[in-house]
Amino acid sequence: MSEFYSLLGVSRTATTDEIKKAYRKLALEYHPDRNSAPDAEERFKEITEAYEVLKEPDSRTRYDRYGKAGLGRGAAGFDFHHVDLAEALEIFMRDFGGFGGFESMFGGQRRSVSEARRGQDIRVSIDLTVADVANGVSRTIKLKTLEPCEPCEGTGAEPGSSPSTCTTCGGSGEVRRAARSMFGQFVSVSPCPTCAGEGTVIPTPCQQCRGEGRVRGERMVKVEVPAGVAANNYLTLRGQGAAGARNGQAGDLLVMLNLSEDERFERQGQDLYYDLPVSFSQAALGGEFTVPTPYGDENVTVSPGTQTGIVLQLRGKGLPHLGRASRGDLNIRIHVWTPEKLTSSQEELFRRLAEVEGEPPKREAGFWSRLKEALGA
Repeated sequence: MSEFYSLLGVSRTATTDEIKKAYRKLALEYHPDRNSAPDAEERFKEITEAYEVLKEPDSRTRYDRYGKAGLGRGAAGFDFHHVDLAEALEIFMRDFGGFGGFESMFGGQRRSVSEARRGQDIRVSIDLTVADVANGVSRTIKLKTLEPCEPCEGTGAEPGSSPSTCTTCGGSGEVRRAARSMFGQFVSVSPCPTCAGEGTVIPTPCQQCRGEGRVRGERMVKVEVPAGVAANNYLTLRGQGAAGARNGQAGDLLVMLNLSEDERFERQGQDLYYDLPVSFSQAALGGEFTVPTPYGDENVTVSPGTQTGIVLQLRGKGLPHLGRASRGDLNIRIHVWTPEKLTSSQEELFRRLAEVEGEPPKREAGFWSRLKEALGA
């Protein structure tokens, strides 16, 4: 469970700032532009992957609780993947702006075209019952959000026309200017003011979307919730958020999971507890009882002479463990019920019982009590 922490050389109790500092130091050491060792690139990707997980409280909590199994799509519905070199470099530039040299002197890092056009993430929540958590469930939700414009097919240009290359930057999306400082002459790079860094302009915007490439719409999205999730877990559906501008990357759909209370059960991790009331006669004579489980009713046997506080267990009738085939247990707590009011016939029966049942068993003396008796104290 400590693999990511070991990669960054930090403890499991490290703060977010300590994680960022450790990552930046290692990233500068293993950055492919600085380190030509054969394993530098792989090391750079590994530490970036660890940093991406541990810097965010939600993903760090899932990792601490379930390890990598809590991050993978197949295990818990979360969309986690190993980063490639391009992603690792982008993450490093995104959070630290390169090597901390002259990039920041001339305006800092520049957002990529794909990032600038990316659609917004959408957050929704769904309520789950105990049965939903036990078995997994499929839900279909309606989203009202930005969708690609059909007339222009998301380009933003009027049908029959197309975007053209920006003449200011020649399609690069950036302009360069020479600047002098006490260290000599440097070239500053900034987004093109004409095309906003996109490299293209739209001479004739689409009348439907006004050149945006997206319009208001709605669609249905199917959400598969795996068995064994817990409160405050969420699922990430990549590309199911708002459409990006002018065929940019769509945002993500984040589905928050809320667990509805079930008055029948008390949940402790993946184990469930159910309180079964039994009468005096049932506790004394024993009997068969039907109890609910997340998978349907089950019969349990209460042995003669059962006392309050006895716990019966149905193995594997609790909730599934996230990402595993095993389940928790259903624990049945016996409560011998004492009637508050008696009918005359019930009172007569209890009086007759009292005459023949004898004294209740004495509580066994403890060690110190027996020692005091032995010493005559």
